[in-house]
Amino acid sequence: QVQLVESGGGPVQAGGSLRLSCAASGLTFSEYMMGWFRQAPGKEREFVARIRRSGDSTYYAYSVKGRFTISRDNAKNMVYLQMNSLKAEDTAVYYCAARSLGRQVYDYWGQGTQVTVSS
Repeated sequence: QVQLVESGGGPVQAGGSLRLSCAASGLTFSEYMMGWFRQAPGKEREFVARIRRSGDSTYYAYSVKGRFTISRDNAKNMVYLQMNSLKAEDTAVYYCAARSLGRQVYDYWGQGTQVTVSS
């Protein structure tokens, strides 16, 4: 079955950096758009970034643009989120997700990894 497993979260001070990773299995990874989402306590899950199947196009939420970078390695079935200049408001559980061609919703989700930014 399809599995998406996030890692790399943890505590970090404001201004610091973290790199999240998501390992995908059970799917033809290169055929899926990949995205990162996050959910802070008491808030709805929100979009963070997405990357197209070939990796040639990315899109970011306004709140993270210029600070976060999404990338993927189709040979390794991995997607990454490099997070720089972290702020307290970036504290959330971060999820990776996979979306197949032609779909408007994400088909598969990981279990999430906690990022806690202290100010």
